[in-house]
Amino acid sequence: MDEMNRNAVEFTTYDRLLRAWENSMEMVRDYEMYSKRIEDEKVKGVFKKFAEQEGKHATELRELHLEYRNKTPETTN
Repeated sequence: MDEMNRNAVEFTTYDRLLRAWENSMEMVRDYEMYSKRIEDEKVKGVFKKFAEQEGKHATELRELHLEYRNKTPETTN
């Protein structure tokens, strides 16, 4: 194995689900904040809709994350 591969960080499915869930939750917060700070009703509505949709994504990612967390270490890759 060469030096590059030996020092590489490997991300598992669990790691990627956790990161995606965290990013999704951050997007929900951002969209909600934008919708509260914008006066234009059309733009405000778009950000509110995005927050709701991203909230659904975050929920689904959390459920998958919990499933992987509860699996044995051999099956989380």
